[in-house]
Amino acid sequence: MKATHQTIQQIERALHKVADKFPKEAEPVLTDIHLQAKPGSGELIAYNDDMEELTRVVIEEWIGSPDDNFYEDITPILKQCLSHLSEELEQMAVLHPYSFVLIDEDGETIADIYLVDDNNLILDTELLKGLDKELDEFLAQLMSE
Repeated sequence: MKATHQTIQQIERALHKVADKFPKEAEPVLTDIHLQAKPGSGELIAYNDDMEELTRVVIEEWIGSPDDNFYEDITPILKQCLSHLSEELEQMAVLHPYSFVLIDEDGETIADIYLVDDNNLILDTELLKGLDKELDEFLAQLMSE
């Protein structure tokens, strides 16, 4: 799925509203930001850890999406928008580390899409695919010697 300019603007506007809920000068809170995407209605809803709604937007392009890979398709779009607004999002009055998490309609985590932390570099999950298998093979080889 390729996002239109309008879709990018709508997502970024919603993320600005989230950032506005945690102004830099406010007392920091402990929370993650949960982004729930609903392919049927096209809604993108942001929640805090207590599942209190922070903002909601309807992404027209997503309404009635029949795509079986909906969440996989929108993850890079959300990552792109979060990356584009990283400076603003990293200044939010939220205790570090915190993350933006994509959840499905049942509230189950689909992906950690953006982590804000002062001291760590977070690798994209694509880089980590197959790492467990390689480590297991390496350990097996060490044990056999």
